[in-house]
Amino acid sequence: MNTVPLVGEPLALDLVNTRAHTPEGELDLLDDEAGFQAWIDAERGRLTPPHAPIELGALRSLRAHVSDAVEHARVGTPPPPAALAAIGEAQRAAPAHRELVWADGAVIASVRRPGDATARLLAELAEAAAELLTDPAIGKVHRCEGPDCRLLFLPAHPRRRWCSPARCGNRVRVARYYQRHRDSAS
Repeated sequence: MNTVPLVGEPLALDLVNTRAHTPEGELDLLDDEAGFQAWIDAERGRLTPPHAPIELGALRSLRAHVSDAVEHARVGTPPPPAALAAIGEAQRAAPAHRELVWADGAVIASVRRPGDATARLLAELAEAAAELLTDPAIGKVHRCEGPDCRLLFLPAHPRRRWCSPARCGNRVRVARYYQRHRDSAS
């Protein structure tokens, strides 16, 4: 089961959400290459796809640090210094720079990063985490109110309560419906 539970949130939240609780049980897309590839495919256009194998243990470690930092920052408490240090270290391992080339009659700038595929991916994700953590909207990040769901999202609408209306929202509405009918039958 390598279904990506939720994408389209800020990239740092999508990274945290690679670990989810589903009706079928726990899902960790970073446990194996197939899950990782499903997530990278779902993030197409938002992340630079790696062209070499990624050290999934390092990616899981960064995810844990980003998760800790986001969890604290979203409720207004100081993130653990170790989490912030790990995010900064990942950024420094493959800093972005613009490379200029002349092509088709114009100067074109491309973002380049030194390092291996893992360092480049971690740096890109760490930069996304830094952007989210420094954004005033971090205080608006919510945890899904669906039963047993731990996915995070940044609501575009202040009344949004679930990671997805089709996923958890529907489950909650169905559970309420059955509860009302069970109560009225008693």
